[in-house]
Amino acid sequence: MPAAKVLTPEMIDAIKAYFPRYPSRQAVTLPALHIVNDKLRYVPRQAVIEIAELLGLAPAQVQDTLTFYGYFKQDQPHGRCRLWVCRSISCALRGADELLDHLSHTLGVSPGATTPDGRVTLEYAECLGACEHAPCMLADNLLVKSVSPQQADQFVKALP
Repeated sequence: MPAAKVLTPEMIDAIKAYFPRYPSRQAVTLPALHIVNDKLRYVPRQAVIEIAELLGLAPAQVQDTLTFYGYFKQDQPHGRCRLWVCRSISCALRGADELLDHLSHTLGVSPGATTPDGRVTLEYAECLGACEHAPCMLADNLLVKSVSPQQADQFVKALP
């Protein structure tokens, strides 16, 4: 029995919209992964197969790209908010490890895990590129600068 299709017509159209913008279909792999991840909050194996078929690639080529980046989850959806704590040297020197431990305790999850209610996935980032605002965290696309544990608590409480 064939697996149920994962890519919706809207996702397929969004992926195809990239075709004229890139020199090859293989170059569309990363945008395609982002499209699926944005809609599903993860990229299941069946989506990898369907992306490969759409791009004319082997599934292993798409899987290689997916696994190269720590950003994509494949086993289950991430939380509605992905909360990344930077642990570069600048952030580490200004308390990032303590901030990550604090958030882990507050949320009741280890880094890489999602809260039972599916609200937050806590993760660490090697660098968020905002050293002048250390320690910092990224909540989806919002950079939270010079954050203290108390500010992080307030931020988490305000999340939907």
